[in-house]
Amino acid sequence: MRIFVCVKQVPDTSGKVAVNANGTLDRASMATITNPDDMNAVEAALQLKDATGCQVTVVTMGPPPAAKMLRELIAMGADDGVLISGREFGGSDTFATSQIIAGALHHLGIGQDDLIFCGRQAIDGDTAQVGPQIAEKLHLPQVTYAADIKKDGDVLVVKRMLEDGYMQVEVQTPCLITCIKELNTPRYMTVKGIFDCFDKPITVLDYNALKDEPLIEPDTIGLKGSPTNIFKSFTPPQKGQVEMIEGSAEEAAAALASKLAKQHVI
Repeated sequence: MRIFVCVKQVPDTSGKVAVNANGTLDRASMATITNPDDMNAVEAALQLKDATGCQVTVVTMGPPPAAKMLRELIAMGADDGVLISGREFGGSDTFATSQIIAGALHHLGIGQDDLIFCGRQAIDGDTAQVGPQIAEKLHLPQVTYAADIKKDGDVLVVKRMLEDGYMQVEVQTPCLITCIKELNTPRYMTVKGIFDCFDKPITVLDYNALKDEPLIEPDTIGLKGSPTNIFKSFTPPQKGQVEMIEGSAEEAAAALASKLAKQHVI
């Protein structure tokens, strides 16, 4: 059994957000983190690896520096990584991204016992569309919003979170599961894993490697193949200002109370 975990490198919103002239994010110039929900998907895969001894492969699409993120996930316990990277893929929206990742997964080969895990959604888009679209394009069953996953032979028993409760679903492999933060608490990298991760393979798939896949067409990938039209992208202006109140504790408290009263807060 092999578990493919789709992960995404997203902008660290605590830092600077840069936008290209065409409205897309300038990801190469921004500080990045691994998407939080994807970390829960990685942990779910690693827990199944601990229980069954299966292979865990982390897959991402992005610029070459995203390989560092894959190394960190390998240091957590993943076996290998796949980086989908090429200028032809730049500017992809959710439709084009799922098209490319689905083509890459088909290229890697999905066995009868294999699984695909994704995070529920990415914090830079919050669409929750890529995982389900990958499943549809690969003609695989899918279960979203997984809050608990148990494996029984070739069947997964998934506890699916709803707005007003839970639904228990049984699904046969191969299938795709999207994971939420309530599923688990991601583990840390280990010291041994940090040393060993540089000896583990990372496969790079560019356009030339995938161009023969049925899903990979010039008019269905990248900015050209993205039906989403961005009206405007910008860094929101900072709001508010900070004022230091000096004096003794009593004077500061009185001044603060006066300011809050003027703004009708108290």
